[in-house]
Amino acid sequence: MAEKRDFYEILGVPKTASDDEIKKAYRKKAKQYHPDLNPDDAAAEARMKEVNEAFEILSDPQTKARYDRFGHAGVDPNSAASGGGFHGAGFDFGDLGDLFGGIFGGGFTGSAGRSAQQRRGSDLEERVILSFEEAARGCRRVMELNRVEPCDDCAGTGAAKGTSAKSCPECGGTGQKNVQQRTPFGVISSSRPCPRCNGTGKIIETPCPKCRGGGRVRKRTSVEITIPAGIDDGQAMSVRGEGNKGPNGAPAGDLVVIVSVRPHPVFERDGFDLWSEVKIQFWQAALGDTIQVPTLDGTVEQKIPAGTLPGTVFTRRGQGIPVLQGGGRKGDAHVRVQVDVPDALSAEQRAMLEQSRALFPAKAIAVAPKDPPKQPPPDEKHGFFNKKRK
Repeated sequence: MAEKRDFYEILGVPKTASDDEIKKAYRKKAKQYHPDLNPDDAAAEARMKEVNEAFEILSDPQTKARYDRFGHAGVDPNSAASGGGFHGAGFDFGDLGDLFGGIFGGGFTGSAGRSAQQRRGSDLEERVILSFEEAARGCRRVMELNRVEPCDDCAGTGAAKGTSAKSCPECGGTGQKNVQQRTPFGVISSSRPCPRCNGTGKIIETPCPKCRGGGRVRKRTSVEITIPAGIDDGQAMSVRGEGNKGPNGAPAGDLVVIVSVRPHPVFERDGFDLWSEVKIQFWQAALGDTIQVPTLDGTVEQKIPAGTLPGTVFTRRGQGIPVLQGGGRKGDAHVRVQVDVPDALSAEQRAMLEQSRALFPAKAIAVAPKDPPKQPPPDEKHGFFNKKRK
């Protein structure tokens, strides 16, 4: 097997590159190798796969940190350096009490005083990386999770096979114990989790060897999720009941999925509006023409009226990104037209343009702009796709 190339080398950025620099480098490489721009080119397709993998690792702060420290081994799921598959922030240290609480004779009670019977499972947090098209149209994904689930050997009871948990003799199986405390105002009675059974109401005399009496173990499992159409980069969605399972039949936590969207070589989005740019020849702008413009579903015809000026924006209503929970509504698709001025002319082209000089006398007249640019706020990003709002 050939040795993997360095991810920074693939994107052409240094290890000190910022998130914006990594994203810009990805967009540049995607334009160079994208299959739509390189049809039937196997080499470009292979390079595009490399670029996608490099961006997937370097755009996520967690995987980037592991890659910077351990190299490819740090992001290989089969390598110990990758963290053994414990993803995201989903490992709840409160679960340690359930996993190892059997050593001390029962369940675990959190600092808030809730019993293990009542405590909901903790949430899991995972990241999914989508293509621009997947985020726009929606898709289904199968995610591999490491989450806490009931132990198969003891069916979640925490007791070894052939045995069962017994009622706690100190609290009578209630999990609560009345405590009387003398104060200046008299004796006050309060109810607290039983210290012997940790609020479970049961005592496990022979803990299950697999879960050590906690009743739960961490397992590798697959979950299929539905990504809604129109979701954007950095947004999070919650999948109910797909987090860590609760102890003793308590409700499960949620799976929180944070979405990262790869940049597209042609499109950018502004909310639910879709933006692209096409270059036309100056004769098309002067005489008019019908051209093909890109959409997420292919190309469509766009009429260019005679006398079209550089920077003209053509808008197709309702052909943008689906609005989340918008009842089928979509944003708009905008195409900005720029005139392509050739940087080199053939002898024939130059001769024809020289002949047209007499028909189009040169002039340069200073006039006030119709829409003078305003000073952008200090935190506003510069660039073509931010200028489009004006």
